[in-house]
Amino acid sequence: MKVYSFPRGGLSYEDHTAPRRDSSVVAYLPAVSVVPLVHCGGGRVQPVVSVGDTVKEGMLIGWGQVNVHATVPGKVIRRVSWRNACDQEIEALVIRMGGTFEKLGKREEIFPWEGLSSHELRRIASDYGVVEMEGSGRPLADLLALRSGGKEPRSLVVRCVFDDPWLAADYALCRERSTAVAEGSLIAAKMAGVRRIVFAFSHREQELGELFLQEIGGMLTEGGPIPVSLVLTGARYPQRNCRELEIALRNYERREMASLGSLLILGPATLAAIYDAVRLRKPVLDRYIAVGGSAIKNPQVMRARIGTRIGDIFAECGGFVGKPRRTAWGSPLQGRIVADLDEPVLKTTYAAFAMLDSRAGFFTTRNCIGCGECRAVCPVGLDPEELYKRIGRDSPEGWGCHGCGCCELVCPSRLPLATAICSAQGAS
Repeated sequence: MKVYSFPRGGLSYEDHTAPRRDSSVVAYLPAVSVVPLVHCGGGRVQPVVSVGDTVKEGMLIGWGQVNVHATVPGKVIRRVSWRNACDQEIEALVIRMGGTFEKLGKREEIFPWEGLSSHELRRIASDYGVVEMEGSGRPLADLLALRSGGKEPRSLVVRCVFDDPWLAADYALCRERSTAVAEGSLIAAKMAGVRRIVFAFSHREQELGELFLQEIGGMLTEGGPIPVSLVLTGARYPQRNCRELEIALRNYERREMASLGSLLILGPATLAAIYDAVRLRKPVLDRYIAVGGSAIKNPQVMRARIGTRIGDIFAECGGFVGKPRRTAWGSPLQGRIVADLDEPVLKTTYAAFAMLDSRAGFFTTRNCIGCGECRAVCPVGLDPEELYKRIGRDSPEGWGCHGCGCCELVCPSRLPLATAICSAQGAS
């Protein structure tokens, strides 16, 4: 099969400190959970329980643009707030675990969905707190409206492009819950009224992509016909970004004369959450997380409850082998610094890492030497060196950097190019 990619820039990114992706472990249930009342792009949530109340697993505890549910049974012992490293104010309910579980270890009831309308499916997903689990954390209903531009999108793209080793959690999810992801894509297709489903897999995972085609093929005999295709993409970072992925898909569209129309791009974690909400009537209680870094004794992919503190996650991986220099959520390419080890796992958390002092040179900046490496890898065709020098002097409006971090990774002076440029764009 032909491999489709974007035309310029990017890089092959490897990191031996990332965890192996071939399996996952279920994390211990946290004795104390810090359940956030806001999840990135979901807006503020009004709590419907108070300090001292007893809650059940899966019980609604916050109502708003994104509903929030108790991820463990127990007692609400306090309400807390803090500012993260991005200066965002976060509020959360702290739950001390106790009592019996309503869903964990119980036989799951399967609910039919084929006879439900798209409106009913969206309402169920909203009731159970489904958001875009990759990236923004926007409510699913808002995402459908945004991506369709007011019109029905024509193609659902299942994004399984693994251009970053820190996407190990998504890969493990695809391996272990392929049926949920495949059926979740059918449900999402009906929600959005799309005419086609495209599985976009990086070419090194062709076998996994073909497994998905088999999974969904068996379901289509019962659920009605909808065209499904597999498109192999490049694995050069940032192939997974929406812009670079759409470039690859438009190349496929022209070569294969396939009319894709507008694209709705969803990742495997979002599709599995849709499946859980609609098929099992289960809210977002946990998610797969890649945990690693040079400071972590036993890197691994974990399935952790929302609200589990990052310190507890690291401890379950054997703790630190030395004092970490840098601790963050996400990939080292686009990570968000952790200000406190009590910060909890969010619905959008896909990775967490801690790096040692031995890699301190990686984070020491020097003067620019004008080598041009940043220009060579920029997939947008920008000159990061020049834009970095213009910060504070010129308006960043229209610069067009999307923060992939390629320039920072290759910069021999370790300048925070993408970080600074994106911050300037966001402040404008």
